[in-house]
Parts: sequence; C-alpha cells; structure tokens
Amino acid sequence: MQTHGRSRAAATGPDLLMLLAAHGQGTLRRRLRESVRDAIRSGRLPPGTRLPSSRTLAADLGVSRGVVVEAFTQLSAEGFLISRPGSGAVVADTGVQVIQHTADIRTAAPLPPRPAHEIDLRPGPPDLATFPRATWAKVTREVLGSVADAELGYTPPWGVEVLRAQLSEYLARVRGVMTTPSDMLVVSGVTQGITLLVRVLHAAGVVDVAVEAPSNSVQRQVLARYGVRVWDIPVDGDGLVVEALSGTPCRAVIVTPGHQYPCGMVMSAARRSALTRWADEVDGLVIEDEYDTAFRYDKMQIGAVQALSPGRVALVGSVSKTLAPGLRLGWVVCPPSLVTDVRLAKRDDDFGSNVLAQYVLARLIDTGDYDRHIRQLRRHYRRRRDTIVDALGREVRDAVVEGYSAGLHLLLRLPASVDEKEYIAAAEAHGVALLGTSPMYGAQPPRPAVVIAYGRASPTQLDEAGRRLGAAMAALGEAADRRRTVRGEHANERRRPSTAVDYF
Repeated sequence: MQTHGRSRAAATGPDLLMLLAAHGQGTLRRRLRESVRDAIRSGRLPPGTRLPSSRTLAADLGVSRGVVVEAFTQLSAEGFLISRPGSGAVVADTGVQVIQHTADIRTAAPLPPRPAHEIDLRPGPPDLATFPRATWAKVTREVLGSVADAELGYTPPWGVEVLRAQLSEYLARVRGVMTTPSDMLVVSGVTQGITLLVRVLHAAGVVDVAVEAPSNSVQRQVLARYGVRVWDIPVDGDGLVVEALSGTPCRAVIVTPGHQYPCGMVMSAARRSALTRWADEVDGLVIEDEYDTAFRYDKMQIGAVQALSPGRVALVGSVSKTLAPGLRLGWVVCPPSLVTDVRLAKRDDDFGSNVLAQYVLARLIDTGDYDRHIRQLRRHYRRRRDTIVDALGREVRDAVVEGYSAGLHLLLRLPASVDEKEYIAAAEAHGVALLGTSPMYGAQPPRPAVVIAYGRASPTQLDEAGRRLGAAMAALGEAADRRRTVRGEHANERRRPSTAVDYF
C-alpha cells in the first residue's frame, strides 16, 4: 500500500511512499517494521528524514494507529528511529553504509580537483550576478496579475503569440532579420533549436552537416547522437571558407558569422553572399547561431545572414548570455518551408517551453527594459574585456590576442613553439583554468590556442589572471631553455676529441 492519495483530508505530515513488506508470515506490526528497516538500510530514508505522524501513517496504510505506534516504538528501541515529542519520529544515523547498485544508477565521472584559488576563464554562463532580479520579479507580478487563467494551461508548443510577435519585431530592429511571428518558434535554447532543425533535415534525407573548424566540440557530439555525419570546414580571417563546402555532400551547415566561436572573426560580406548562393545551388540550409552577437564593443551591430536569404537560413538564438541560461528560453527563425515540420518536432519534444517566462520576456522587450539591460551589460563586459586585453598584452610574451571585438570571450593564439596542453597545465599550476581549442578542429589540423572567457571574472581577477598567464608562459620558456641546454651539453660531450681511454 502507498501513502499517495490521502483518504482523510485532515491527515497531516510529510508524504511517504511506504510498501508493507509482503514476504513471509507475520503480523502487520512486523511487516511495517521490516518495511521501515529496509527503507533505512537501502538509503531511501536517509538520516534526519521526518516520518509522518502515527495517526497520518495509520490512515494512509489503512491500519490501526496502535500498529504504527508499536512498530515505531520497537524501531526506536533498535536505534533506527528517534522519537521527538510533539514532532514525530525521525530516522536516526545508524552508521550503516548505503550500498549503491551501479547497474541501476548512472554517475558522471568526477571532475578533477581544482586549486581553491583558481580563476576560471573557461567558457560557460555569463556573469549571473547581472541578472535583473528586481525587474524580472516586478514584471512577473504584473504578468500574474493580468494573464488569463487559460494562458497558463496548454498553449501552442511553438510559443505564445505575444512573445513570437515581440521577438520578430526585436530581431528585425537589432539584426535586420526578415520574419513574421508565424515563422518564429520559442525553444529552450540554441541547442534545442539546432537539434530540432537537424532532426527535420535528417528525416528528409539530409544526413551530412558541415560545421566550422574550429567550433563547439560539444555541439559535434550532439549532432553525432542524431545520426549526422559531421564535416569540418576550415575558417580563416573572413570566416567559413565557403569554397570548401563544394567538396562535400553536405546540404546543411552550422555557422557563427557574427562572432565565430572560438576564433571571434566576423564573416565578411563576400563570404555571406557566397554562403547563401551555395545554399541555393544545393537546395540546402544554413543554420545561423547568434549565441553572443548582442555584445559588440568596437563596431556597429552586424546584420544577420538570414536577412540575405530568409528561405535558406534558419536563425537560432537565446537569452542564455543576455539574461541567464537557467531560464531556458530561445528562438528559431525558420524558413517558411520548414515551419510545419519544426513545429511538430518541438511539440513532440516537450510540448512547449515555460509559458510564464515567455510572457515576462515579451513584456521586457515591449517596455524597452530588455534593451536597457543589454546596453548596461555592454558597458559592464567591455570594462572586463579591456582589462584582460591590456593584461595579456602586457604580461604574456609572444602570444596574440584575437577575436575580442564582441562577445564574452577572446582567443589567445599561442606561439608555434608552445604546446597547447602544456600551457593549459602550466596555467592550471598557476591557478587559472583555460580551455584549449585542439578538440574543436575535428578532422582539420589544429592551431595551438586557448579560449579566455572574461564575463564571469571581475576586473581585479582578470588583471591577476594576466599576470599568472604570463608567469605560466615564462615557466614553459624556462623549461624549454633548460631542455635545450641539457641537449647541448650532451652534444658537446659527444663531439669532444677521443682518446685511448674512451675505448677501454
């Protein structure tokens, strides 16, 4: 019997799944004691868990209260429970080690320990302290006071109309995107947007998808899980080398033209035109990932490739960098020919994203609060960008800083003589965590570099990080000098004149 579904409205206390032991012969008291013991020994009831009152548990199990009282009394005497007058019984710390059955649970490999003083410059979330809590709370209250009850039920899985309308107007204004609310889908983030598109393409027979090399290595893994064959296309100073696409069977490509990840260049106008021409020639699709294009510091905003060919380009974006990834809100601007299929895929995925958050975001855009927030963030992150660029230029010998005109990261191009893994290890030894780019190239030959994400670190930390990264580079140089000296000494020993003693 289970305690789900109370038959008595007056019952109080925490809910508890309790199955009366059915094995063997015995009274209800004995079976209840065995059930509680088993739950404690297995770890399902850990120490400190408060049990329902005897009256509540008796009502839930359909037994007399005396059965529960006697069972609890015996378990207390055995040390399994601690009785507390007025607050019921709690599970005691018996000191029994819980045995976990690895066949039934999946555990992630533990992360390697990091120094306590680490400055983490690996890509990830933005500065979450910038989330506009007060504004979000105020607008949430306003939405709750005005939204109809029915709107909190099952709404269109591809997003509420008001947010799709606000997003289409906003993206047209700030990115030049050409769309309508009917071609917009609200999704849980860029990853879901891309996977929805890829699944639709795969169902239509498009199994070869090109990506930039380098690009997000996790994204490659996600694509592979959907049965996609990934083709690595090199990038240069103008972005994706479109000519290289012609040598592949691909009819789809994923690009980051506004701020290439991780190198940071902007795709040139000529390459953008060539990319849309390629899509026309192969009857293909360009998936444009605008993961952090809201943050441009040294130039005007750059238009989306989607504006050049709305029928061939799908634009995906989110608020993960501008607000917080935990909101799980993003969008897909879909070519009209794919809208119906992508909508169905979204419906089958999760039946829609958080409705209340959609209404809040729509109102933030409508009132201008979202624009004001982003302008504040640009000033906030530009100060951090300037700090780390200055520190790296001052402290890190022979390295080149690239891709810092936008976004929340830059690329530190290492000298050819420096091994990427060795430099990351040296930085780690100096208390700075970095991400290397070698795994991001796929089949293309890598160039040694590290990604430095400056969004989460304070200016003081970034200045200190520059000093430590310079010290890490110097340490590698000194180690290399020592190795060269030792090799030279050995060579000199081999070259000295021979004597008769050498042969005896």
